[in-house]
Amino acid sequence: KISAFHLMPYRDLPADFEKRYESVWVTPPWWELADASRVGQYYNWTLDELTYAAKCGFDGVCTNEHHQNAYGFMPSPNLMGSVLARATSGTDVAIVQMGATLPTSNPPLRVAEEYAMLDCISGGRLVAGLPLGSPMDVNLCYGITPMEHRERYREAFALTLKAWQAREVFAWNGRYFQLATVNLWPRPIQEPHPPVWVPGSGSISTFDFAVERDVCYCFLSYSGARSAKTMMDAYWRVVAEKGRDLNPYRAGFLQLVVVAESDARAEEKFARHVEYFYHKCLHVPGMWFSPPGNQDYRSLVASMANPVRRAENPKNLRYRDFVDKGYVIAGSPATVRDRLKEEVIEGLHVGNLMVLLQIGSMPHELALENIELFGREVLPGLRPVWDDEGWVNHWWPERLRRRAQPSMAAAAGGA
Repeated sequence: KISAFHLMPYRDLPADFEKRYESVWVTPPWWELADASRVGQYYNWTLDELTYAAKCGFDGVCTNEHHQNAYGFMPSPNLMGSVLARATSGTDVAIVQMGATLPTSNPPLRVAEEYAMLDCISGGRLVAGLPLGSPMDVNLCYGITPMEHRERYREAFALTLKAWQAREVFAWNGRYFQLATVNLWPRPIQEPHPPVWVPGSGSISTFDFAVERDVCYCFLSYSGARSAKTMMDAYWRVVAEKGRDLNPYRAGFLQLVVVAESDARAEEKFARHVEYFYHKCLHVPGMWFSPPGNQDYRSLVASMANPVRRAENPKNLRYRDFVDKGYVIAGSPATVRDRLKEEVIEGLHVGNLMVLLQIGSMPHELALENIELFGREVLPGLRPVWDDEGWVNHWWPERLRRRAQPSMAAAAGGA
């Protein structure tokens, strides 16, 4: 299954942004950098781009949550998801919420309720991403103590799943959340609950958490499949050790992609937007990614040994470096298709691929062009990769597990 992922970055940061400002996250001054009417345009462009991906035959459309930043300012992904659920009514496109952050919702029943609404609005097409949330969002922006971050998440996760499934009204008396009555209205259409995806960036404790709860683990990285290989191999070892099958649909991966008529044209069209993303949108002090207490000891040790952490400073790299190192898969449809198949899908053994097609400062029309060419020339060649092995994607809405139907555009006669 192939889904269009969208960060919704601020596309007009000044050329010297990373030299003048401390960070793109937490501290960028709104009054100096942003304009509300421009932001309104970005929101509508984002909705148009994701709706267009649905028309171009993508299996799902993905939104996500971040706060106080210009890297991806979608603080309420469920507002965006509700528009997309209605706009894609009558289609076989999943609404992939990657997603609403549990530890910052008090109580987390708010996420359970809103996801149930989305499942009902979409007719049972929700994929429920339940992220831990980045330290920048949760600890720095929303004031959750780093030491409590993961414990709060695990309790909120358990409460959310029970709220979706319980037949009787119940009380919840946890360490962080106390509720005298839990009686969710509405409930999701999908039973026992929508498929759950847990995003991660390499913490090995998240591997254990996802496998033990039989949910899909999604590795979200901007360093590409080559850098992710070590971590994904470790994930699959945990799957085997815990006696689960090696179904590739247990895993998802996010990859940046640009596609054009040729490799040379891809560089001509997209190079400056890729560099904008890595130089400006990822401009965050390293210490903010892992404040003391945010990770458990095993994950901290593993992350310090991870080659992703030892990678070059992206501010020192240029477009060709990002492509050659696999951070971005770029080029002609054939180049992109072959690299995605070999490096990402087969190389990492993943069945749920998310592609980021609007990158950095990429303007709206160019984003639409990237989406259309990927959907027409790349996507059809990737869908059959796991068909011969007979795996079932238990982590996808049941009514959408069959081969995707014709796109919205085709169904409307190309209108």
